[in-house]
Amino acid sequence: MVIVQKRSLRKPSGARYKVPPTKRLHQRGSTPARTSIGGRRVVLKRVAGGRHKNRLLAGERVNVLDAAKKKHSVAKIKRVADNPANRHFVRRNIITKGAVVETDLGRVKITNRPGQEGSLQGILVK
Repeated sequence: MVIVQKRSLRKPSGARYKVPPTKRLHQRGSTPARTSIGGRRVVLKRVAGGRHKNRLLAGERVNVLDAAKKKHSVAKIKRVADNPANRHFVRRNIITKGAVVETDLGRVKITNRPGQEGSLQGILVK
């Protein structure tokens, strides 16, 4: 089954539209990347206008900003501690924006979208 992001078949009143439109190429969607912990795996995905996105499928290092010291460093991820997007992502070690991960430096909150950007950025949480 194709993933499509299009208008509902029903009107706001609850009535159905007369003729449901067919699927169009510009309405296509894709499955989520579900970035996990492991050796770095990146997939290049073509998007609208011929551009490309780097989809990070797995990563084991995160670029960390320590706001107190104003320093950047790279840390190794141990596990996902919390994920407000979905509580089941914690036990599956899936990393999304807003997830809190345990690293060598301490707890880090992910500040970017790894499935869209191809890297892991985070900020140290006290």
